[in-house]
Amino acid sequence: MQQISKLEDVSKRVFITVPDAVFADLEDWADQQGRPTANLAAFLVETAVRQAKDKGEYKPRSANDNSK
Repeated sequence: MQQISKLEDVSKRVFITVPDAVFADLEDWADQQGRPTANLAAFLVETAVRQAKDKGEYKPRSANDNSK
């Protein structure tokens, strides 16, 4: 069981499509911060999920609920 929990901690890859203007802004913002565009996008998604949890807009499923 220890092995499975370690695998679940591995970062996951997600592909998204954004309008050209949004990508240009994201790319410029990432350049200004000296980081890869994908890294900034991942940070922004993580921040948005955390804020949604804090505001009660998103309630995580229980650890035992594997339905999607």
